[in-house]
Amino acid sequence: MKNNLMKKLMPYTFIFPALLLLILFSIIPIIVSLVISFTNLDITGLGNWGAIKFIGLNNFINLFNDSLFLQAVGNTLFYVVIGVPAVIALSLAIAIMINFGQNRFFKLMRLVFYTPSITNTVAVAVVWTFMYNPSTGLINNILNQVGLGSVGWLTDQSVAKIALIILAVWKAIGLNMLIFLAALQGIPKDFYEAAELDGASWWQQTIHITIPSLKFSIFFVSVTTLIGWFQFFDEPFVMTKGGPLGSTNSVALFVYQNGFQQSNFGYAASASFVMFAAIILATLIQFKLQNRQQNG
Repeated sequence: MKNNLMKKLMPYTFIFPALLLLILFSIIPIIVSLVISFTNLDITGLGNWGAIKFIGLNNFINLFNDSLFLQAVGNTLFYVVIGVPAVIALSLAIAIMINFGQNRFFKLMRLVFYTPSITNTVAVAVVWTFMYNPSTGLINNILNQVGLGSVGWLTDQSVAKIALIILAVWKAIGLNMLIFLAALQGIPKDFYEAAELDGASWWQQTIHITIPSLKFSIFFVSVTTLIGWFQFFDEPFVMTKGGPLGSTNSVALFVYQNGFQQSNFGYAASASFVMFAAIILATLIQFKLQNRQQNG
Protein backbone atom coordinates (compact mmCIF):
# COMPACT_ATOMS: atom_id res chain seq x y z
CA MET A 1 0.00 0.00 0.00
CA LYS A 2 2.78 2.37 0.97
CA ASN A 3 4.81 1.48 -2.11
CA ASN A 4 1.83 2.14 -4.38
CA LEU A 5 1.32 5.54 -2.75
CA MET A 6 5.00 6.41 -3.25
CA LYS A 7 4.79 5.43 -6.91
CA LYS A 8 1.75 7.67 -7.40
CA LEU A 9 3.41 10.62 -5.65
CA MET A 10 6.78 10.22 -7.38
CA PRO A 11 5.86 12.14 -10.59
CA TYR A 12 4.56 15.06 -8.52
CA THR A 13 7.86 15.34 -6.63
CA PHE A 14 9.63 15.96 -9.94
CA ILE A 15 7.30 18.73 -11.08
CA PHE A 16 6.91 20.31 -7.62
CA PRO A 17 9.99 22.61 -7.87
CA ALA A 18 8.89 23.94 -11.26
CA LEU A 19 5.30 24.28 -10.04
CA LEU A 20 6.48 26.16 -6.95
CA LEU A 21 8.51 28.59 -9.07
CA LEU A 22 5.52 29.07 -11.39
CA ILE A 23 3.26 29.91 -8.46
CA LEU A 24 5.77 32.23 -6.76
CA PHE A 25 6.98 34.16 -9.79
CA SER A 26 4.04 34.01 -12.23
CA ILE A 27 0.65 33.21 -10.71
CA ILE A 28 0.99 35.21 -7.47
CA PRO A 29 2.36 38.34 -9.25
CA ILE A 30 -0.52 38.17 -11.75
CA ILE A 31 -3.07 37.98 -8.92
CA VAL A 32 -1.37 40.82 -7.02
CA SER A 33 -1.25 42.92 -10.18
CA LEU A 34 -4.98 42.35 -10.73
CA VAL A 35 -5.78 43.42 -7.16
CA ILE A 36 -3.56 46.51 -7.43
CA SER A 37 -5.24 47.53 -10.68
CA PHE A 38 -8.46 48.20 -8.74
CA THR A 39 -6.73 50.54 -6.27
CA ASN A 40 -5.13 53.98 -6.27
CA LEU A 41 -1.77 52.60 -5.10
CA ASP A 42 1.10 55.06 -5.57
CA ILE A 43 4.30 56.01 -3.78
CA THR A 44 2.28 57.27 -0.80
CA GLY A 45 0.49 53.96 -0.43
CA LEU A 46 3.78 52.09 -0.14
CA GLY A 47 4.60 54.01 3.03
CA ASN A 48 1.07 54.20 4.38
CA TRP A 49 -1.20 51.29 3.52
CA GLY A 50 -4.13 53.22 4.96
CA ALA A 51 -3.92 55.60 2.02
CA ILE A 52 -4.68 52.80 -0.45
CA LYS A 53 -8.30 52.89 -1.58
CA PHE A 54 -10.39 50.57 -3.71
CA ILE A 55 -11.53 52.57 -6.76
CA GLY A 56 -13.18 49.83 -8.82
CA LEU A 57 -12.84 50.20 -12.58
CA ASN A 58 -11.70 53.83 -12.50
CA ASN A 59 -8.16 52.97 -13.60
CA PHE A 60 -9.45 51.04 -16.61
CA ILE A 61 -11.93 53.78 -17.52
CA ASN A 62 -9.22 56.45 -17.29
CA LEU A 63 -6.90 54.22 -19.26
CA PHE A 64 -9.14 54.07 -22.31
CA ASN A 65 -9.66 57.83 -22.11
CA ASP A 66 -5.90 58.42 -21.97
CA SER A 67 -4.59 59.57 -25.36
CA LEU A 68 -1.05 58.47 -24.44
CA PHE A 69 -2.22 54.93 -23.70
CA LEU A 70 -4.28 54.76 -26.89
CA GLN A 71 -1.26 55.97 -28.83
CA ALA A 72 0.86 53.26 -27.17
CA VAL A 73 -1.77 50.64 -28.10
CA GLY A 74 -1.72 51.81 -31.73
CA ASN A 75 2.07 51.72 -31.80
CA THR A 76 2.14 48.22 -30.29
CA LEU A 77 -0.35 46.92 -32.85
CA PHE A 78 1.81 48.46 -35.58
CA TYR A 79 4.86 46.66 -34.19
CA VAL A 80 2.96 43.37 -34.03
CA VAL A 81 1.40 43.60 -37.51
CA ILE A 82 4.71 44.48 -39.20
CA GLY A 83 7.25 42.77 -36.97
CA VAL A 84 5.73 39.32 -36.42
CA PRO A 85 5.26 38.35 -40.11
CA ALA A 86 8.68 39.85 -40.96
CA VAL A 87 10.48 37.81 -38.29
CA ILE A 88 8.71 34.55 -39.21
CA ALA A 89 9.14 34.97 -42.98
CA LEU A 90 12.81 35.99 -42.84
CA SER A 91 13.72 33.35 -40.25
CA LEU A 92 12.06 30.63 -42.32
CA ALA A 93 13.58 31.82 -45.60
CA ILE A 94 17.10 32.00 -44.14
CA ALA A 95 16.74 28.60 -42.47
CA ILE A 96 15.62 26.97 -45.72
CA MET A 97 18.50 28.50 -47.68
CA ILE A 98 21.11 27.56 -45.07
CA ASN A 99 19.71 24.02 -44.79
CA PHE A 100 20.39 23.34 -48.47
CA GLY A 101 24.08 24.20 -48.09
CA GLN A 102 26.54 21.87 -46.39
CA ASN A 103 29.89 23.64 -46.81
CA ARG A 104 31.67 25.89 -44.31
CA PHE A 105 30.18 29.08 -45.71
CA PHE A 106 26.65 28.03 -44.74
CA LYS A 107 27.84 26.92 -41.31
CA LEU A 108 29.40 30.36 -40.88
CA MET A 109 26.08 31.95 -41.90
CA ARG A 110 24.37 30.14 -39.03
CA LEU A 111 26.73 31.87 -36.62
CA VAL A 112 26.38 35.22 -38.37
CA PHE A 113 22.58 35.22 -38.19
CA TYR A 114 22.42 33.75 -34.68
CA THR A 115 24.94 36.12 -33.04
CA PRO A 116 22.55 39.14 -32.81
CA SER A 117 20.10 37.03 -30.78
CA ILE A 118 22.64 36.49 -27.99
CA THR A 119 24.08 40.01 -28.08
CA ASN A 120 23.16 42.42 -25.28
CA THR A 121 20.36 44.75 -26.36
CA VAL A 122 22.08 47.83 -24.92
CA ALA A 123 25.29 47.12 -26.83
CA VAL A 124 23.33 46.52 -30.03
CA ALA A 125 21.31 49.71 -29.49
CA VAL A 126 24.47 51.80 -29.09
CA VAL A 127 25.82 50.53 -32.42
CA TRP A 128 22.52 51.05 -34.22
CA THR A 129 22.12 54.52 -32.71
CA PHE A 130 25.39 55.51 -34.37
CA MET A 131 24.25 53.90 -37.62
CA TYR A 132 20.97 55.82 -37.45
CA ASN A 133 22.68 59.15 -36.69
CA PRO A 134 21.14 61.71 -39.09
CA SER A 135 24.41 63.48 -39.89
CA THR A 136 27.27 61.00 -39.40
CA GLY A 137 25.48 57.64 -39.44
CA LEU A 138 26.52 54.87 -41.82
CA ILE A 139 23.03 54.40 -43.27
CA ASN A 140 22.54 58.07 -44.13
CA ASN A 141 26.04 58.27 -45.59
CA ILE A 142 25.15 55.42 -47.94
CA LEU A 143 21.85 57.09 -48.84
CA ASN A 144 23.66 60.37 -49.56
CA GLN A 145 26.17 58.58 -51.76
CA VAL A 146 23.36 57.29 -53.99
CA GLY A 147 21.58 60.64 -53.96
CA LEU A 148 18.56 59.72 -51.79
CA GLY A 149 19.26 62.19 -48.96
CA SER A 150 19.36 61.79 -45.20
CA VAL A 151 16.53 60.32 -43.12
CA GLY A 152 15.75 61.17 -39.49
CA TRP A 153 15.61 57.53 -38.44
CA LEU A 154 15.02 58.20 -34.73
CA THR A 155 13.78 61.80 -34.92
CA ASP A 156 11.07 61.57 -37.56
CA GLN A 157 7.73 60.38 -36.13
CA SER A 158 6.78 58.58 -39.33
CA VAL A 159 10.10 56.72 -39.59
CA ALA A 160 11.13 56.02 -35.99
CA LYS A 161 8.84 52.99 -35.56
CA ILE A 162 10.17 51.44 -38.77
CA ALA A 163 13.74 52.01 -37.56
CA LEU A 164 13.02 50.15 -34.31
CA ILE A 165 11.29 47.32 -36.18
CA ILE A 166 14.33 46.87 -38.44
CA LEU A 167 16.57 46.56 -35.38
CA ALA A 168 14.20 44.19 -33.55
CA VAL A 169 13.72 41.95 -36.61
CA TRP A 170 17.48 41.78 -37.18
CA LYS A 171 17.97 40.76 -33.55
CA ALA A 172 15.12 38.21 -33.45
CA ILE A 173 15.85 36.26 -36.63
CA GLY A 174 18.66 34.09 -35.23
CA LEU A 175 16.81 32.14 -32.55
CA ASN A 176 13.81 31.37 -34.74
CA MET A 177 16.16 30.39 -37.56
CA LEU A 178 17.71 27.72 -35.32
CA ILE A 179 14.26 26.38 -34.43
CA PHE A 180 13.38 26.07 -38.12
CA LEU A 181 16.77 24.51 -38.91
CA ALA A 182 16.22 21.85 -36.24
CA ALA A 183 12.79 21.09 -37.69
CA LEU A 184 14.19 20.94 -41.23
CA GLN A 185 16.67 18.28 -40.15
CA GLY A 186 13.72 16.06 -39.22
CA ILE A 187 12.14 16.04 -42.69
CA PRO A 188 12.93 12.69 -44.37
CA LYS A 189 15.17 13.01 -47.44
CA ASP A 190 13.00 10.39 -49.15
CA PHE A 191 10.29 13.01 -49.65
CA TYR A 192 12.60 15.24 -51.68
CA GLU A 193 14.06 12.32 -53.64
CA ALA A 194 10.58 11.12 -54.60
CA ALA A 195 9.60 14.66 -55.60
CA GLU A 196 12.69 14.99 -57.80
CA LEU A 197 11.85 11.73 -59.54
CA ASP A 198 8.40 13.15 -60.26
CA GLY A 199 10.01 16.25 -61.79
CA ALA A 200 9.18 18.70 -58.99
CA SER A 201 11.22 21.90 -58.97
CA TRP A 202 12.96 23.31 -55.86
CA TRP A 203 10.13 25.81 -55.41
CA GLN A 204 7.46 23.10 -55.68
CA GLN A 205 9.33 20.97 -53.13
CA THR A 206 9.47 23.94 -50.75
CA ILE A 207 5.77 24.72 -51.08
CA HIS A 208 4.42 21.15 -51.00
CA ILE A 209 6.95 19.38 -48.74
CA THR A 210 9.00 21.79 -46.64
CA ILE A 211 6.34 24.27 -45.54
CA PRO A 212 3.67 21.65 -44.63
CA SER A 213 6.27 19.63 -42.71
CA LEU A 214 7.14 22.71 -40.65
CA LYS A 215 3.58 23.61 -39.63
CA PHE A 216 4.10 22.81 -35.94
CA SER A 217 7.39 24.72 -35.84
CA ILE A 218 5.78 27.66 -37.61
CA PHE A 219 2.92 27.59 -35.11
CA PHE A 220 5.33 27.54 -32.14
CA VAL A 221 7.42 30.38 -33.55
CA SER A 222 4.26 32.36 -34.35
CA VAL A 223 2.97 32.11 -30.78
CA THR A 224 6.27 32.97 -29.09
CA THR A 225 7.02 35.79 -31.55
CA LEU A 226 3.56 37.29 -31.14
CA ILE A 227 3.89 37.28 -27.35
CA GLY A 228 7.34 38.85 -27.59
CA TRP A 229 6.21 41.68 -29.86
CA PHE A 230 3.19 42.47 -27.69
CA GLN A 231 5.76 43.06 -24.93
CA PHE A 232 7.96 45.23 -27.16
CA PHE A 233 10.08 47.19 -24.70
CA ASP A 234 13.88 47.04 -24.99
CA GLU A 235 14.34 48.87 -28.30
CA PRO A 236 12.10 51.90 -27.63
CA PHE A 237 13.32 52.12 -24.03
CA VAL A 238 17.01 52.15 -24.93
CA MET A 239 16.93 54.07 -28.22
CA THR A 240 14.07 56.57 -28.14
CA LYS A 241 12.50 56.55 -24.65
CA GLY A 242 9.18 56.40 -26.49
CA GLY A 243 9.82 59.54 -28.53
CA PRO A 244 9.63 61.56 -30.60
CA LEU A 245 6.33 62.77 -29.08
CA GLY A 246 5.33 59.25 -28.06
CA SER A 247 5.47 57.95 -31.63
CA THR A 248 7.50 54.86 -30.61
CA ASN A 249 5.95 54.29 -27.19
CA SER A 250 4.64 50.78 -26.59
CA VAL A 251 2.21 49.48 -23.97
CA ALA A 252 5.06 47.77 -22.11
CA LEU A 253 7.03 51.03 -22.02
CA PHE A 254 3.87 52.91 -20.97
CA VAL A 255 3.54 50.52 -18.01
CA TYR A 256 7.18 51.14 -17.05
CA GLN A 257 6.82 54.91 -17.31
CA ASN A 258 3.71 55.03 -15.12
CA GLY A 259 4.82 52.38 -12.64
CA PHE A 260 8.53 53.05 -12.13
CA GLN A 261 8.97 56.67 -13.20
CA GLN A 262 5.69 58.25 -12.06
CA SER A 263 4.93 55.73 -9.26
CA ASN A 264 1.29 55.31 -10.34
CA PHE A 265 1.32 51.61 -9.53
CA GLY A 266 -2.43 51.03 -9.70
CA TYR A 267 -2.70 52.76 -13.06
CA ALA A 268 0.33 50.87 -14.41
CA ALA A 269 -1.09 47.57 -13.15
CA SER A 270 -4.34 48.17 -15.02
CA ALA A 271 -2.39 48.86 -18.23
CA SER A 272 -0.31 45.71 -17.73
CA PHE A 273 -3.46 43.66 -17.24
CA VAL A 274 -4.95 45.01 -20.45
CA MET A 275 -1.75 43.93 -22.23
CA PHE A 276 -1.90 40.54 -20.48
CA ALA A 277 -5.52 40.04 -21.60
CA ALA A 278 -4.61 41.00 -25.18
CA ILE A 279 -1.76 38.47 -25.23
CA ILE A 280 -4.01 35.71 -23.85
CA LEU A 281 -6.73 36.52 -26.40
CA ALA A 282 -4.29 36.57 -29.33
CA THR A 283 -2.74 33.27 -28.20
CA LEU A 284 -6.15 31.59 -27.83
CA ILE A 285 -7.10 32.74 -31.33
CA GLN A 286 -3.90 31.22 -32.69
CA PHE A 287 -4.58 27.92 -30.93
CA LYS A 288 -8.17 27.96 -32.23
CA LEU A 289 -7.00 28.52 -35.80
CA GLN A 290 -4.38 25.78 -35.44
CA ASN A 291 -6.96 23.29 -34.14
CA ARG A 292 -9.36 24.19 -36.93
CA GLN A 293 -6.60 23.67 -39.51
CA GLN A 294 -5.73 20.26 -38.04
CA ASN A 295 -9.34 19.12 -37.88
CA GLY A 296 -10.10 20.50 -41.30
